[in-house]
Amino acid sequence: MGHSEMLLAVAGLKQDEVAARVRRLATGDWSDFPPAERAALGLAYKLSREPAAFSAADRAELVRVFGAARAADLTWYVCWCNYMTRVADAFQLPLERDNVFTPAPKK
Repeated sequence: MGHSEMLLAVAGLKQDEVAARVRRLATGDWSDFPPAERAALGLAYKLSREPAAFSAADRAELVRVFGAARAADLTWYVCWCNYMTRVADAFQLPLERDNVFTPAPKK
């Protein structure tokens, strides 16, 4: 299970909702998402694909949408996720097969 899917499940989405959300995200057309989500997705995409292209204008837009502290949090988190992905890729670590945060069934 991918970490994005796992986090969506932890946030409370059901399996079919997670699958639908992931399909929508994968299209790259986020026009029907709320403005704040579009800004966060754009940040994640740009820092993942072409981090050197992240500009002062991009930063200013994040601050406008989220405020300075939250914009810094988002930027840090996206960078950290990219770092962890590169470490996992370098060591060829497999993704978990199951959501490790799913509570164990009650007996």
